[in-house]
Amino acid sequence: MSETLSPRTPRTLRLETVIIVLICAFGAAALWYFLAQRQQTLRSSPAGFDGLQIWLASEGVGAQNFFGGWTIDQTSIGLLVVPVYDTELDETRVTPSTKQELLQQQDEYDLSTPVITLKAQTVPTLVVLPKWRSGMRLTGLAHPVLKVERERLAATLGKIIDDIDPRLIDAKTPFTDFPYRSADGTNLHARIYAAQMFTGRDCIPIIGSEEAMLLADCPMLAADGEPDGRILVLSDPDLLDNHGLRLGDNARVALDVLRSRAEDGNVVIDYSRDFWLRDPASQPERERTWEDLRRFFGPPFVTLWIGAVLTFLLFFWRGALRAGPIRPAETATGAGKLLAVRARARLMRLSGQDGALTREYAAARLSATAAALFGAAHARHYGGEEAFLDSARRRHPAEADRLRTILSRIRQLPARLPAGEAIRLIDELEQVLEQITHDT
Repeated sequence: MSETLSPRTPRTLRLETVIIVLICAFGAAALWYFLAQRQQTLRSSPAGFDGLQIWLASEGVGAQNFFGGWTIDQTSIGLLVVPVYDTELDETRVTPSTKQELLQQQDEYDLSTPVITLKAQTVPTLVVLPKWRSGMRLTGLAHPVLKVERERLAATLGKIIDDIDPRLIDAKTPFTDFPYRSADGTNLHARIYAAQMFTGRDCIPIIGSEEAMLLADCPMLAADGEPDGRILVLSDPDLLDNHGLRLGDNARVALDVLRSRAEDGNVVIDYSRDFWLRDPASQPERERTWEDLRRFFGPPFVTLWIGAVLTFLLFFWRGALRAGPIRPAETATGAGKLLAVRARARLMRLSGQDGALTREYAAARLSATAAALFGAAHARHYGGEEAFLDSARRRHPAEADRLRTILSRIRQLPARLPAGEAIRLIDELEQVLEQITHDT
C-alpha cells in the first residue's frame, strides 16, 4: 500500500475577510473624503469665509478655521465667528431629491440653538445669519430670488437674541452703503448688495442705525428663556464672506471690527456643529506627564527595545517565509505527478540505477516530442515507441533508422552503468529528436 502525502496548506487569511476589510476601509475613506470635500466646497464658495481668514492673517490678525473634532483652548479665542447656514435651528434638514430642490435649498447643514448659546456664553461670539440659498453657491449668481425666506430668518434670529419678534428689513436699492468710523478715526463705507438688516429690542448698532442694523450688539436669550449676556449679530453675511468682502471698504471694515473685538486673542471661524471649547483652569491636573513614559525609551531600556524590534523582524520574516503564499508551480495542475517523477528520479540516481533512469527518460522524451509535433490530443497515440517510429519513417527515413538503433541500445542497457555512458546515449537521443522536431 502506498500513501500520497500532500504538503500541508499554510494558514492564510480568507479572501472574503480581506475583501470585507478593504471595502470597509475604502467606504470610511470615501465618506471622510466626501464630507471634507463638501465642507471645503462651502468654505471656498462665494458664501464661505476662507477669504476672511486669509485676509485677517495677511494683516497680522491671528485667524483660523475650525471644523471640530478636537478641543480648543477657549482662553486663546478673542472672538468666535459662527456662520449660520441653517434657517430652521433645531430642525432636521430635508435632503433635496431634485436639482431644482437643491438650488432652492435654504439650509446647508443642521445647527442647534443650545450649542450656539453655549459658545456665546463661553467666549465673545459673532453670529453671522444666513442670506443665500444653495443656488447662489452652486451657480455663482447673487440674485434676490435666491435669498432665504424672511420668516424663517426672523424665527432663527428670535432664537438667538432676546426678542421674540425681531423684524427683518430689506434694502430698497441694489447697493447700500453703511458709514463706519474705524478705531483710528478713518471714515469708511461698507457696501452691501441686496442688504438685509434687522431691528431688535435693546440691540446696540455697530454698523447701521437703530431702525436698520447691519451689525449690532444684542442681548442673548439663554436656554431657560431669560436674557443671559450679549452677543454680536451680523444680519448680512456679505460684509465678511468671499462674495462681499471685495465690495466697497468691506475688507477694511471687517478688519477693524474683528481686530478691535478680538483684542489680544485669535479670531476663530467656527464651522463645527458641536461644542469643542475647554477651559484649562477647570481641567484636572495630570499627575503624570509624557516625560514619565519617555524615560522607558532611554538607556538602558533602549537596548531592550532594539533587541525586541530585531527579534520581531526575525520572527516576522520567518513567519512570512513559512506561512506566506506558496509557489504557483506547486499548486498548478499536474504538480503532484511532477513531484512524484522528480522524487522517483532522485531515488534512482541515489541507488545507482542510471540504466533504468535512462530508459524512463527516453520514454518521457518521446512522449514530449509527440505532444510538440502532433498536439496534446494525439500525444498518447504517437507517444509510444512503435507509433512514433512509424511516423518518423514516413517523414524522416534516415533519422528514423538512427532513432530505432539508439532506442534499441537504451532498452538493452543494464540497470547499473557508468554515468558517462548514460549521458552519451541521452545526448545522441536529443540530437535525433532535435532534427526530427525542427526538420533539419
